[in-house]
Amino acid sequence: MLVGMSQEKLGELLGLTFQQVQKYEKGVNRIGAGRLFRIAHILNVEVPYFFQDVQDQLSNARQGFAEESSAPPVMEFVSSGEGLQLSLAFMRIKDARVRKRVLELVKSMADSAEGEPQQG
Repeated sequence: MLVGMSQEKLGELLGLTFQQVQKYEKGVNRIGAGRLFRIAHILNVEVPYFFQDVQDQLSNARQGFAEESSAPPVMEFVSSGEGLQLSLAFMRIKDARVRKRVLELVKSMADSAEGEPQQG
């Protein structure tokens, strides 16, 4: 999702089903170096892109008995489906004044929702 390609499209380009791509993405199946290289090429990213969180995880592992740190709220938001869609749509707005007005609208909606009970 982050690079704007569906699992179906990636699977098609790799000669795989989208279910196989899902298994790679979720870590159910291991992925070989050659296939990882092909995926990086198709997605137009460098192979290290897939290992961005490894250094953070290694640092956390060295904490010993310290409490495990959770993902920053911004990362949780951007990695959610709605957060990603909102971020991508917002970035497509070229007019800085419109972006500012959208931001003000969202802030005012959040401020007014703080006093209301959440519906789930």
